[in-house]
Amino acid sequence: MNPLRKTFFAAALALSLLAPAHAGDATRWTGTWIASPQATWGADFVLPNNAPDRVRDQTIRQVARLSVGGERVRIALSNAYGHEPVTIGAARIARSLGGSRIDAGSDRALTFGGRSSVTLLPGAPVLSDPVDLRAPALAEVAVSLYLPQDTALRSFHWEGLRDAYLVQGDRSAQIALDGAATIPSRPYLSAIYVESARRARSVVAFGDSITDGAASTPNRNRRWPDALAERLAPRGIAVLNAGISGAQVLNDGMGVNALARFERDVLAQRPDSVVVLMGINDIGWPGSTFEPSREAMSAQRLIDGYRQLIARSRQAGVRIVGATLTPFEDALPDAPVKHYFNPDKERVRQQVNAWIRGSGEFDAVADFDALLRDPAHPARMRAAFDSGDRLHPGDAGYRAMADSLDEALLFGAH
Repeated sequence: MNPLRKTFFAAALALSLLAPAHAGDATRWTGTWIASPQATWGADFVLPNNAPDRVRDQTIRQVARLSVGGERVRIALSNAYGHEPVTIGAARIARSLGGSRIDAGSDRALTFGGRSSVTLLPGAPVLSDPVDLRAPALAEVAVSLYLPQDTALRSFHWEGLRDAYLVQGDRSAQIALDGAATIPSRPYLSAIYVESARRARSVVAFGDSITDGAASTPNRNRRWPDALAERLAPRGIAVLNAGISGAQVLNDGMGVNALARFERDVLAQRPDSVVVLMGINDIGWPGSTFEPSREAMSAQRLIDGYRQLIARSRQAGVRIVGATLTPFEDALPDAPVKHYFNPDKERVRQQVNAWIRGSGEFDAVADFDALLRDPAHPARMRAAFDSGDRLHPGDAGYRAMADSLDEALLFGAH
C-alpha cells in the first residue's frame, strides 16, 4: 500500500473512533463546519501548494463561518497525511471580529483530555474537549494553533478561500496578529462541532472545486454551500462543505478519490443527506496537463462509481442527491492547464448527465447543468453565471445553485 493510502486509511479508522461514546451525546453534537484534509504536494505539480513547507515556533489563526449554532463548541484537527507526529503547543477558539482580530471576551483555551497541548499522530485526527462558547448560526470563529516544534506541513485543505494568518511565536491569545503573513490554505483544522439541545439535521456537499468554491470572491463566503447555509442554518439545518478542488470519483489527484474518502468526509458526519457533484475532473483531467498519459474516462466507469456511492449511502440511511455535471466547453483558457476540454469529453459528460437525470438511481436530482448552461450554446456556461474561466461559476452562479435546492429535494417529503 502506498504511503498516501496508508495514512488515509489510518485516519479514516481513527476518525470513526471520535464518535461520542454514548447515544445521548451523538444526538447533541453536530458538525457545523468541515474542511476535507488533503496531502500537500511537491513543486513539480502544476499548481502551487499555497502553504509553507515547514512551520516552527509559529501560530496559525484560521477563520471559519459556522452553519448551525450552539452553546458549546469543540474542534477536530487532522494529521491525515503526515509521516511524523505534529505537536500543538496551544489551541484557542474565539469569535472573529474580521481579519486576524478576535473578540477577547469570547476567547477560550482548548484542551485535549484536560491538557493544553496535544500530539497528532501520523494519519490520525484529534478531537478537543468541549468549551462553553455561545456561537449563533452563521457566526464566524477564529481557531488559533501554536506549533512549537519544527514540523513538516503535510496535511491541509488547499482551497481555503479565507485568509489564514501565520506569525512567529505563541500569539494564540493575542487579539490581533499584526504583521502576520497570510496563506490561502487551511493547515490541520478539519472540523468544528457545536452542542445543542437536540440533534440538528445536516446535509453534506460532496464535490470538487465547484463545491470548494473556486473562483468565488475570497473572504466573503460566496461558495454555493455557503449560500445554502445562509438559508438553512437559521432553521436548524447544518450545511457541511466536503469539496476538494481537483477531486475525482475514481482517481486520486489533489485528494484521494471519492470512493476512498466517502466514509471520512460524508458518512462519519452522520448527515441526513448528501449532494454529490463530482465527475468533471474524471472526464477533464485525462489527456490534459494534469494527467497527460491517463486513458480517457468512459461514462460507464463513472456511473459504476456513482453506484457505489449510492449503495453506501443507502446502507448508512443517508439520502443521496445526484447533481448533473456543469458545462465546461473551452475551460481554463488562461490557466497553465491545457486540453481540459475536447468534444469527446463533452459527449461523456452528456451521457453521464442523461443517466443521472433518467436512471432514477439517486434519491433526487439537482440539475445544475440545466440551471447554468447557456440556452443558445448548451455546452458552455451562461455568461451571467460564469466566473470567466468557463469551468467554475462566479458568485452569481453559486448563489443560483444554492437557491435551486429546497428542503423537499434535500430531505424528501415529510
